Amino acid sequence: MAPGLIQSDAAWLEPSVSKAVFPDGFKTSGQQEPVYSCIQPYEKFPKEITGQTVWKPEDYKNNPDKWTYAFTDEDIAEINAAADAFIESGLPLTAITKDKFPLPQLSRRMATLKRELIDGQGFWLFKNLPVTAWGNHKSATAYMGLGTHLGYFTSQNSRGHVLGHVKDLGEDATQTDKVRIYRTNARQYFHTDAADLVGLLCMAKAMEGGESDICSMHNVFNCLQREHPDVARLLCEPIWYLDRKGEVSEGQKPWIRAAVFYLENDPTGPSPRLYGKFDPMNVTSLGRFNTGPDAQIPPLTDAQRHAMQVLEDTCKRESLHMILDPGDIQFLSNQHVFHARTAYKDYHPGTRDEAGQLRPRRHLMRLWLSVPLSEGGWKLPYPDMHLKKRGGIQVNDTPPTCPLDAE
Repeated sequence: MAPGLIQSDAAWLEPSVSKAVFPDGFKTSGQQEPVYSCIQPYEKFPKEITGQTVWKPEDYKNNPDKWTYAFTDEDIAEINAAADAFIESGLPLTAITKDKFPLPQLSRRMATLKRELIDGQGFWLFKNLPVTAWGNHKSATAYMGLGTHLGYFTSQNSRGHVLGHVKDLGEDATQTDKVRIYRTNARQYFHTDAADLVGLLCMAKAMEGGESDICSMHNVFNCLQREHPDVARLLCEPIWYLDRKGEVSEGQKPWIRAAVFYLENDPTGPSPRLYGKFDPMNVTSLGRFNTGPDAQIPPLTDAQRHAMQVLEDTCKRESLHMILDPGDIQFLSNQHVFHARTAYKDYHPGTRDEAGQLRPRRHLMRLWLSVPLSEGGWKLPYPDMHLKKRGGIQVNDTPPTCPLDAE
């Protein structure tokens, strides 16, 4: 076995679970520390990355046909039939699988999209899902069914939500050690989520703002290597502490020590790929652990703060802007795409549209999807690399749940 290469072992074979608790037969593995011996030194990182994963906003800004697909009437009929059949089965949404959501024609497009997300440009936008006509239950069923053709849904928080809801619940965004920013209307800085893929289905737009920005992580890394090699080096070192924000299983530390950029966990391969895993809101929220006489971890250095600002500024400069309308689904790779969101304002309660209907608050349904190594996923230096539902957030044996709205 090559040094630093993780292989399956008894501790990380697919665990046996009760289908009464985990109806699709798999449990989210949750937040893991990297295998530190598998983290490659900066000197092994490429000076320049090439290929389809490296793109600039001008490559796509005026070419929506390269990243957008509007569902046809035939597509909608196929999705509608699969959603109706699953609902009529009486199974809980947490039991939905690819086999239980057949798409005889559209499945081929989904298979192609899966490869584009994992190994290609890393993003895609579907349009025209009739969410207003279908309502939350049927829209969620259709959305999760489509997601099963890309990966395995993972839990997104300590409550086991495998269907998440991005919605302003009035929580205080400045309480970063307690609040997940997706539950506020604050700006989200460029980051990745804790899964291989993330999907966002727009159910309702804000009055203003709440728009999406994405950028190629590989293009950003190339920019850093040319313009700020000291920052690139620092981001490749495992000196960054990430806050679990209390979503901790028994025996786990309240933080994870990690790097921002990694190389794939296969030093014997022809060209291990670079991927990132970072959310600045989980770095700046650690004051309760890194200040005062009882500090348990080191505080951020000036060099780290500078690196975070340079990374954010570079992502913003190199980003593609997109606006999601109701019925749009954005899918992104978390391996090689950073994403962000502008701050937003909702309509005042009681506001009505031109047809006299009450305007809802901004609402996106979110999926985190795992693509395991056996199905084309990247070779990550994490001990759960081989599992079906690697990543995500899992607290002890909390069962999965699919709330149909934010709670």
